[in-house]
Amino acid sequence: MDESADRIDPDPFGPEGPDAVLLRAIIDFIPARVVFVDAAHRYRYVNKAFLAFVGRRPEEVVGRPVAEIVGEAIYRSYEPVIARLASGEVVWREGWFDYPTFGRRYVQEGLIPYRAGAVTGILAFARDFTELKAHEEELARQMAALRASETLSAAIVTSALDCIIVIDEQGCVVEFNPAAEATFGRTREAVLGRQIGDLIVPPHLRHRHAEGFRRYLATGQGTVIGQRIEIEGMRADGTVFPLELAITEVRLPERRLFTAYLRDLTAARRAAGEIEAQRQRLHQMEKLSAMGSLLAGVAHELNNPLAILIAQATLLRDKAPTADVQQRAARIHAAAERSGRIVKSFVAMARQKPPQREPADLNAIVRAAAEMTAYGRRSAGVSLDLGLEPDLPPILADRDLIGQVVANLLINATQVLLDRQGDRCITLRTLCGAGIVTLTVGDNGPGVPPALRERIFEPYFTTKPVGAGTGIGLSISRSVVESHDGRITVADQPGGGALFRVDLPAHDAGPDQAGAAAPERAPGLSILVLDDEIDVARSLAEILDDMGHVTCVHDSAGEALAELGRQRFDAVFVDLRMPGLSGAEVRARIAESDPALATRTVIVTGDTVAGASATRAGADPPIVIEKPFTPDDVREVLMRLRERGDDLKP
Repeated sequence: MDESADRIDPDPFGPEGPDAVLLRAIIDFIPARVVFVDAAHRYRYVNKAFLAFVGRRPEEVVGRPVAEIVGEAIYRSYEPVIARLASGEVVWREGWFDYPTFGRRYVQEGLIPYRAGAVTGILAFARDFTELKAHEEELARQMAALRASETLSAAIVTSALDCIIVIDEQGCVVEFNPAAEATFGRTREAVLGRQIGDLIVPPHLRHRHAEGFRRYLATGQGTVIGQRIEIEGMRADGTVFPLELAITEVRLPERRLFTAYLRDLTAARRAAGEIEAQRQRLHQMEKLSAMGSLLAGVAHELNNPLAILIAQATLLRDKAPTADVQQRAARIHAAAERSGRIVKSFVAMARQKPPQREPADLNAIVRAAAEMTAYGRRSAGVSLDLGLEPDLPPILADRDLIGQVVANLLINATQVLLDRQGDRCITLRTLCGAGIVTLTVGDNGPGVPPALRERIFEPYFTTKPVGAGTGIGLSISRSVVESHDGRITVADQPGGGALFRVDLPAHDAGPDQAGAAAPERAPGLSILVLDDEIDVARSLAEILDDMGHVTCVHDSAGEALAELGRQRFDAVFVDLRMPGLSGAEVRARIAESDPALATRTVIVTGDTVAGASATRAGADPPIVIEKPFTPDDVREVLMRLRERGDDLKP
């Protein structure tokens, strides 16, 4: 993008002086909207009339693009005249324009190319004749009505979209247009000459209608004539519905007539209800977002102690002196790893990151989702029948998003079974055939009626009671599956209940990846470990030491940088969130003196939401390991480090 588009052009009025001040004052008080737009189509000057029109302060407009202030549609309406203005032609245009924020306005506008030294742009002078034009049109309509014949008047009444009903002084119908026929379900022939109160006024309002009409005829005082009000009307079948009503009186030489203009508000009320429901849904989304942020914070606090627990449990298990101690350590290690997986699975749902596609094991994703949602099933007395096909081919997927789909299906199935008496069971299967990997989630609940099988995937549609569901889980699931070139459907499960099926294309990993041999153990490295929580740093160092590497541990960024100045290291592990210098800042300091070591500096983070996005910034993103980590995670990171540094390869 041209950098000049963001540069403020020189003042079009020249240096600030008495003449410029006078010119600004004159233009500010012109009863027209005056603006100066530069070549990048940004406002550089606006007068008070324009600011009053858009309802903004100068600092909210000057420097902003035209499309941002008046809307994209109005901005594009200038496209046909851009070339003419560029050639130096003065352009005038006039007519009705629909502003998305300011409504429909009748504007006369002059566009003048402006060039003075380095300043190039367009001066626009606009006068708003909306009220005058509307008044003229109203007068024209009235004059036309006075001159029109009865045939023309009948045609107007007949073609009107709103109901037009005319009654006389006795309250009898003398005109009933087609719109009124359609709205009230009565024909014109059937209502002419009959009392209007008996036809369209609900019984509970008829006495008030009759008294008000009688009082107006006698005194000329009333609360309805000349007003726009909302009332209730009645159709021929007796149904009562909301109406907007406006009544005008026409005095003829021989009699008085009353013309009622009525509009059915049923659709408008329904739309208003939808808007309110949408507002409630947005509020629910905001609450979900807040819960996601809270979850991220809790996860960050848990990840540091979990990292210590997993690392120490691993070392205790591997170095236990007796079998019973080894078994106890193995149980602690398994529980700690399970806690870590649950935290990571929850945080993966809240993480704001672009979708990624990489070969993934659907069975592993299913196991993680089943483990994450296990507590909800246990507390509801729901069993899970898990059947995973072995040797399932991989899928090309974003593990977090597909995991969210599986979790949504399991949670929905659990909630469906809450009201079921007797056994509550969810069956979960994976299988493969014809290049398609399939996941099915079934339950023995009431099932999904055929009429709702498409609607349940619509955003915000839910069959759950108020407060029990948001209506977004299945919608998100379908979007995720379809973005993976897959398909999600629902049908009846044999024996009763619902059966959700997810089909995803299998991924051909290729012979090179499929037959890759495990790497040989490489010689030990010299590694510096930096974490402000010393127990986390020592646990990581112990894992590295156990792999045959030599470590140096620090909990201060200053001490670590000084150590780097005294001796050479093959790699650095540094925590992202630390007081003083962050891990990213430490890596930047390393890059100043040793760029090669900076590429082998690993960021360790427990902030798996904000931390992941922070480490992706820049042209050279670092390798990241998330807490809590296992020896396998550390081993994988070391393999990636060797790929980055030729001098580290055996």
